[in-house]
Amino acid sequence: MLSVLPMITISISDARRIVLRAQGLDVGWPLSPGIAGAAEAIARLGYVQIDTIAVIERAHHHVLWTRHRDYVPAMLDVLLSRDRSVFESWTHAAAYLPVSVYRYYLPMMRAFAQRPKIKAWRAGNRRVVRHVLERIRAEGALRSADFARPPEKRGPWWDWTPTKRALEILFRSGQLMIAGRHNFQRVYDLTERVLPAGTDTSRPRPAEVARYVVHRTLAAQGIATDREAAWWSVDRKTVAAALAELVDAGKVAEVRVRSLDGTPYYVAADALDAALDRPTEVASVRLLSPFDNLIIDRGRTLRFFDFDYRIECYTPEPKRKYGYFTLPILWGDRLVGRLDPKADRRRRTFIVRNLLLEPGFQQVRELAPVLGHAVHEFAAFHGCEQVTVEAPESLDRTIVDSLARS
Repeated sequence: MLSVLPMITISISDARRIVLRAQGLDVGWPLSPGIAGAAEAIARLGYVQIDTIAVIERAHHHVLWTRHRDYVPAMLDVLLSRDRSVFESWTHAAAYLPVSVYRYYLPMMRAFAQRPKIKAWRAGNRRVVRHVLERIRAEGALRSADFARPPEKRGPWWDWTPTKRALEILFRSGQLMIAGRHNFQRVYDLTERVLPAGTDTSRPRPAEVARYVVHRTLAAQGIATDREAAWWSVDRKTVAAALAELVDAGKVAEVRVRSLDGTPYYVAADALDAALDRPTEVASVRLLSPFDNLIIDRGRTLRFFDFDYRIECYTPEPKRKYGYFTLPILWGDRLVGRLDPKADRRRRTFIVRNLLLEPGFQQVRELAPVLGHAVHEFAAFHGCEQVTVEAPESLDRTIVDSLARS
């Protein structure tokens, strides 16, 4: 008879410890040096979201550097376009993923291709789709810009917009892959020319996908509900069955988190045991990207960290409360404030445009030196040699002095 772990209740502090350890944000992961460590970090996170905003280093670079201090942005291009150990696809957004899990994304690609609107568009734009595929097949990898001025204009379908849409549909359907990026523009090629030889392309059954997403979710997030484990292409019933199977096998524990609403959460049994050992806290500071895997689910961030976060770059300036691109400040196991940065690469200066600590925060003198150290490390990652502070006059002088030190 299979052993079943008993239902237990854990504290919110225990839950945070599980989450931070899974995310590599407590004592950190023992990653290999250099580019190998970058690949390992992507594999452990499950995905790294891609973003275009460049007021500081783009989110994908920021997320990786936060966990792997050997990381430099050129590594990601090597992993994508030369090593082919990562590929671009979609999770909840565009992301880099380890190529070892490629087959589990095939159902998502197929589901996208079967959407009625996508099928209708392809049916009405067959010549555009055919033209795009023929050119890539004949000429090799191309950017959307390479289709902007076709040699012969035969009708409205040769306009740039439908061509770009054809490229994106073919990419998300799995016929094309991203062979690399040029000045951050996608370079598209046929999947068979990008996907490494020997990659498993067998289509997984729904139960296999469910087991994979449960494993990936618990490994990367530490603790999750069945809803959080279910992707849009995997129904909750199938995920629930996978969770029940793992609970029955004693590999996953079902828990309640004290002070939350009684919702069942799931955690890998070994991660639970490690968290309850209560290791010594490491009160380091990490400046998180708005798209960091730890906080991208804003509701989850509020539940576990009591931190109500919203990115304001899409909010009109007069309505912003914190700043254009505020970075949550993680100190130990708490999110204690927000820092609005700008990297002036030409002047090699990192600018703190705003910094606000959470209401009621009292440990300013303890935070100041580790926050200052973290900001200067982050500035160096951007090639900046100095830090200037434009934060409000109300900011404690201890923090200002720590940030502005030479």
